[in-house]
Amino acid sequence: MPSIKMQITVGVFVIASFIALTILAFKVSNIEEYATADNYVLIAHFDNVGGLKIRSPIKVGGVVVGRIQDIQLDDDLLPKVSMSINGKFNKFPTETSAAILTAGLLGEQYISLTPGGDDEILKPGDEIDDTQSAIILEDLIGQFLFNKGGSSESL
Repeated sequence: MPSIKMQITVGVFVIASFIALTILAFKVSNIEEYATADNYVLIAHFDNVGGLKIRSPIKVGGVVVGRIQDIQLDDDLLPKVSMSINGKFNKFPTETSAAILTAGLLGEQYISLTPGGDDEILKPGDEIDDTQSAIILEDLIGQFLFNKGGSSESL
């Protein structure tokens, strides 16, 4: 029969492992970085958001500056994306453009912001007017096959 000391040791090890895994999960997900009150929201409308998801990153030059907060359809039935931007990145000009890009060939989709040259700065709740929707790989393949078939018939 196992001793009481061994059972207590195993119990403490299991509890410590659970706590360590919980802390690791919070560190990996960066929840504390984007849960602070100094974030602000920018809005962008797209024709197609593709596989964009809530909590997908928002990047400027490869640097993560925020996360997708919400994706909904607006009154015109167009996708409306709410972006939670870290407060230390609060100097985006009004001419900033937003594009939905894919990391690698089949990687996750994210929003890339390209700052413009205007002196006026976007305020919390403002909308980014210049947007580029997601490129859908299946649509590109279909267009390529359709155009390829169409050109051979005209010869």
